[in-house]
Amino acid sequence: MAEAYIYDAVRTPRGKGKKDGSLYTITPLDLLNTVYRAVKDRNNLGTGYVEDAIMGCVSPVGEQGADIAKTAAIDSGYDNITSGVTLNRFCASGLEAVNQAAAYVMSGQVDLLLAGGVESMSRVPMGSDGGALFTSPEVIMKHKIVPQGISADLIATKYGYNRRQLDEFATRSHQKAAKAWAENRFNGSVIPVKDVNGTIVLDRDETIRPDTTADVLANLRPSFEIMGQQGGMDALAIQRYPELDAINHVHHAGNSSGIVDGAAAVLIGSKEMGEKLGLKPKAKIRSFGVVGTEPTIMLVGPGPATQKALGKAGLNVSDIDLFEVNEAFAAVPTRFMEELNVSEDKVNVNGGAIAMGHPLGATGAILAGTLIDELHRQDKQFGVVTLCVGGGMGIATVFERV
Repeated sequence: MAEAYIYDAVRTPRGKGKKDGSLYTITPLDLLNTVYRAVKDRNNLGTGYVEDAIMGCVSPVGEQGADIAKTAAIDSGYDNITSGVTLNRFCASGLEAVNQAAAYVMSGQVDLLLAGGVESMSRVPMGSDGGALFTSPEVIMKHKIVPQGISADLIATKYGYNRRQLDEFATRSHQKAAKAWAENRFNGSVIPVKDVNGTIVLDRDETIRPDTTADVLANLRPSFEIMGQQGGMDALAIQRYPELDAINHVHHAGNSSGIVDGAAAVLIGSKEMGEKLGLKPKAKIRSFGVVGTEPTIMLVGPGPATQKALGKAGLNVSDIDLFEVNEAFAAVPTRFMEELNVSEDKVNVNGGAIAMGHPLGATGAILAGTLIDELHRQDKQFGVVTLCVGGGMGIATVFERV
């Protein structure tokens, strides 16, 4: 089996995903064009060698519809030979795109691809694509599907994570992200977003609050308490977990991932194509794995997915130097660290989605680039990217620095 190499990984800064966010005036196509063009220009890339572009997008409708992956290939000046496909594995879409691209290369069927994702949450609101899993009363009641925030609170209740513990984790996320920017750790991979006149609109992540403290966060009201208690969602979840008397609502806007806009692209190819084009590899993909989990609690997939991917690579948790665990909600990485006995000094060392936001379709690819850059900065060998996924899934990928 051939090896799949990462030759470049770039992303946009993440802008607040509201109408007053800096990237609201930028279309999702232009976000994706930004990273496509950056990969092309940074590598002096003959795009006739790029056979396909696989892009994640969780709400692929409206401005993000009509196969935006191929649209961006056309609009950003890639050769006509570059195909494109848009996929949706919910929050894992960006990493799923990376894994599918790697699988194409490993199988010997394709030699060079772009992978990544995009989400303009300010222009295409989350849930715009509908879907029975979250909108059909029959499906929801039959399978006891609750909103993800209720699932996060369910995890916290089941495993005993209190509000203060999660708020302190969130505070550290902001502090680490602020330090990473202050030390220019993202400079090599973040591509400023410009408007039609070439003026920079945003050049750094917009939602970091370095002065946040757990005491400040303690003043925020739980986001999911009303829908849980008055909307019947707690009762539905407890039908699945009758050992719990009640759900403790501990998540809020300050310890959950931010709604943001952003895009990312990763250049993945074979060793032979890299040598032909004079590309220098940054990392290679050792293995990847996806798992399904119980859909009510929904967000506990990172642990088993990581174990599956590590097994495929012939590695143990102790072999991994760094982890990027998507901070969808503070309880998710907290559960991951406890389940796999991983120290926080190896996890999200540059902060995470609580501080910088979670542009759904792009996040997995963003985390891949962040991990690879940090492996180089620290001169470490192995890293894992993992995300929880809606519907009860988990995904993980093992990277090795080259």
